[in-house]
Amino acid sequence: MKLEAFIDGSCFGNPGEAGCGILLKNEDGSVVESAGVYLGHATNNVAEYQSLLHCLELAVRHGADSLAVYSDSELLVNQVNGKYRVKKAHLMDLHERVRRGIKKAAFEFSIQYIPREQNREADRLAHKAIQARSRAVHE
Repeated sequence: MKLEAFIDGSCFGNPGEAGCGILLKNEDGSVVESAGVYLGHATNNVAEYQSLLHCLELAVRHGADSLAVYSDSELLVNQVNGKYRVKKAHLMDLHERVRRGIKKAAFEFSIQYIPREQNREADRLAHKAIQARSRAVHE
């Protein structure tokens, strides 16, 4: 199954109350799953990485053999694609977890930057999770 995902991490303040949103779609554009996850106190960059980690878990659970991820975080996309080095110690562990998750999942993977305007639904899910302060909000 080929899936595409729109992901976003968000926080109220930086650092502050954080959440992430994941919108997972199949080949024909139908929503397979949408989720928002409350993360507690974190930075925006941590929330972005957490959104990708949760996305990888969802893709595995749905049996993906291909996953195309879209994010409005240039930092995340460029670090995962190897264009930027990970310099911050608190992101190094998350980056390594993402790399291991991609390898373990054994599906075709890509991640691409998109403008914020094209990622509104994932942003909405992240904000909703923060506002609900729940561990997971599935729609």
